[in-house]
Amino acid sequence: MTATRVIDADGHVTEPADLWERYLEPTWRPRAIRIARDAANLEVLLIDGKPHHVYAPGTLGVLGGIGMDPAKLLEPGCHTYREACPPGGWDPAARLRVMDEEGIDACVFYPTIGLTWEGHVEDPALAAAYCRAYNTWLIDFCRAAPARLVGAAHLSLLDLDEAVREARRVAKAGMRAAFVRPDLTRGMPLGHRDFDPFWAECEALGLPVGLHVVAREDRPLAAWWRGRQRELGYGRSGYMFHFAFLSLPVVAAFTSLLQGGTLERFPRLKVAILEAGGGWIAHWLERLDGKYRLLRAYTPLSLKPSEYFQRQCWISVEPDEATTPAMVELLGDDRFVWASDYPHVDAQLGVVGELRERIARLPETSQRKILGDNAARLYGLA
Repeated sequence: MTATRVIDADGHVTEPADLWERYLEPTWRPRAIRIARDAANLEVLLIDGKPHHVYAPGTLGVLGGIGMDPAKLLEPGCHTYREACPPGGWDPAARLRVMDEEGIDACVFYPTIGLTWEGHVEDPALAAAYCRAYNTWLIDFCRAAPARLVGAAHLSLLDLDEAVREARRVAKAGMRAAFVRPDLTRGMPLGHRDFDPFWAECEALGLPVGLHVVAREDRPLAAWWRGRQRELGYGRSGYMFHFAFLSLPVVAAFTSLLQGGTLERFPRLKVAILEAGGGWIAHWLERLDGKYRLLRAYTPLSLKPSEYFQRQCWISVEPDEATTPAMVELLGDDRFVWASDYPHVDAQLGVVGELRERIARLPETSQRKILGDNAARLYGLA
């Protein structure tokens, strides 16, 4: 194959535990996100001084964990957060070494702790302060090799004016994307017109927005299993049910941007659909197109949903997805990128080689697009 640039469209940092204590403005530091010990000497994640209940005490290692035994990570007190987070998650020099070993030319970074806290903060000013602190740290992280380490800023939509200001700040500082929580914000889906000032600014800045899975206490389809694990015979296998459905809010957020007309009103806005897999997208677009034909008069859309996707959306696939070639054959090769998810527990090393094997049946031009050219176009990387 002709040499091509290999770009990881969705890697992760694992934030230092003291990031917010160091980077928050002084007035906010007493309310910093931090890791503490409870009465049983087990690690707990504190958000505004309150324990985060998605992760049981002593299981914060599951926020990292690449190459480790998930059963051990979920055993309270077996591994600390720091023990399970390799240096490549928080040290740029170490990450560059990992990328060299993996054959990755550039990586776009999304958060880890940042995927967990936002649903637990109701104070818009505090949420904005948390985002500013993380974004400033990430700017510092990426400064070690700006052409290879690419930042995606965390932006909270609880305060739209602040989100717009922060989008301008991070874009000026060289960040190439933004991450927003896919769930309801202030009780509204992302496609609600109230969020239009934010989408307008991202469009004007050329700042792509990533819709990424998040960890939630009010989990999707919680009524199917909450409080009934033993009765239903789940036990700890309820973890699998919960983990599998983390993608639902991403699918819903993407659909909301279509149905609400956001992509109609902002035709140059770029949207990335991340860590929800890619094997569903052809079916979902076909289904949406069918409903559009039936209910077109009740939508604000002038195009079929699939046409908005082809115009301004990208979707990440995981390296081991066997369905990727079929999706490309159905939808074309311009809208697919790939993601390592390093250093999370469901990631692994050797992913570039695995991805090359999965897409080997596709034409060379398609392989090059998936490996890096599409991500370069999405994120505006020269």
